[in-house]
Amino acid sequence: MLHRKECSNGMRIVLEEITSVRSVTIGIWVKNGSRNESEELNGISHFIEHMLFKGTKKYSAQEIAEAFDSIGGEINAFTSKEYTCYYAKVLDTHKDMAMEILADMLIASTFDQVEMEREKKVVLEEINMTEDTPDDIIHDLLAKSAYDNHPLARPILGSKRNVHQLTQAQLFNYIHRQYIPQNIVVSIAGNVDQQFMEKVEHTMSAMEYQVDASDMSVVEKPAFYTGQLSQTKETEQAHICLGYEGVAVNNELEYAMMIANNVLGGSMSSRLFQEIREKSGMAYSIFSYHSGFLDSGLLTIYAGTSKNQLPIVQEKINQVVDQLRINGLTNKEWLNSKEQLKGLYMLSLESTNSKMSRNARNELLLQSHPSLDDTMNKIDQVKQSDVQAILDMLQMDKAATAIISPK
Repeated sequence: MLHRKECSNGMRIVLEEITSVRSVTIGIWVKNGSRNESEELNGISHFIEHMLFKGTKKYSAQEIAEAFDSIGGEINAFTSKEYTCYYAKVLDTHKDMAMEILADMLIASTFDQVEMEREKKVVLEEINMTEDTPDDIIHDLLAKSAYDNHPLARPILGSKRNVHQLTQAQLFNYIHRQYIPQNIVVSIAGNVDQQFMEKVEHTMSAMEYQVDASDMSVVEKPAFYTGQLSQTKETEQAHICLGYEGVAVNNELEYAMMIANNVLGGSMSSRLFQEIREKSGMAYSIFSYHSGFLDSGLLTIYAGTSKNQLPIVQEKINQVVDQLRINGLTNKEWLNSKEQLKGLYMLSLESTNSKMSRNARNELLLQSHPSLDDTMNKIDQVKQSDVQAILDMLQMDKAATAIISPK
């Protein structure tokens, strides 16, 4: 059973009771990511994510880690382009402690100067690791190609220069401007009852940051560009990403996009996987995925291959996309893709982590909570004309391109 509460300070709480398990997952979701940053502060959201684990007025960094290790729980976090999540999974008997520490991290982190300088080194190594992984950074390069100077084009990790220059004052100013109750959803899923919501509200009541609307970052819809960006690196393979304009998270064609992507490159039976890997043997890794944002979206195709095969693979990708757009789905693809999508969706919700995440995203981005039956019905109700409307967007001259190849 799902419960929802809007607190007096504007924070929202969603709780799903699952009596068949003994675990509880608690997530604090903040509607803030790299998209909300200025160019000078690009990377600050991710750095704040790191620093919230580095000590509060009550707990040291080691004490936070030991608290969860001592009870066999886990605590972690991640930053995306539009939100940041701090979450913990524990036995139901330890839910109060988990909530108290998570809240303390969010409200009372000290951003100690010594810890900041130490953590800057960690984040710089994370950036170095990513730059050494071309099949990772090519997706950042594609975002730059597709969105140019828009904040969605910037990497979540930020730049080395920005990380070096971050100050304690900047962190405090940013968290007081963006980490406000109106931007926060606390999502709980597991063996816990509705009364726990009162404890959550009380624990988070110290968060009373208020900002003037003019101080909050303005989120503008990005324009989509069709240019090409290329880089050379010391690498064995060439990597290519093609990007097409997608749909927003609340777009009525969202489920049609899922079906189209599934047939294109979202599964082992997809056309790209079968044609380029299985039949041609020209790539080990080839796939497609869709990223839905608040007001836009990006459908990405990725492939890694040898440098001399890159033009052939790119041409083959274009052929597969063109054939799918012109001829549409076969009857077998149409029937299988819907059932596959429903199966994947249901199987993905078999843990308290996934239910917590689903409820949080629904509240944070959509302000609605469709039931599983509603979602299955929406998939069933997708028409072939809806999928064709998505496929019509996949034209070669409307694609952004990113390429990383060996020197």
